[in-house]
Amino acid sequence: MTTSKSEETSGATDSRFNQDVYSQVVRAGKRTYFFDVKCTRNDEYYLTITESKRRFEDSGQPVFEKHKIFLYREDFSRFIDSLQEVFSFIEEKQPDIPGRDEDQEISMDSAIADIQFEDLSS
Repeated sequence: MTTSKSEETSGATDSRFNQDVYSQVVRAGKRTYFFDVKCTRNDEYYLTITESKRRFEDSGQPVFEKHKIFLYREDFSRFIDSLQEVFSFIEEKQPDIPGRDEDQEISMDSAIADIQFEDLSS
């Protein structure tokens, strides 16, 4: 799994509308996850989470299948609470993942402990 960050310079409010303000990319095998902070017309930040998966058509032409979630600030706390609950459930029911290197192991608790949605409000 690879992680990289990029931050774009901010211009006038209108020019930031629907553009990435901050992005983080996670490459995980055949999938890539994009965490993009965008800006509304009212200059409020929201998060889009995109899963992109490369597959091939019958012709051999590569295509990218994408799935997107839009997450707005008023839902951040409930989203994080539910995500933490689901991670805890998975860790409790399946603590060891067969075929996974110990170097790749990451605690579900620490995986979301560093998320600071308050930082999006500036």
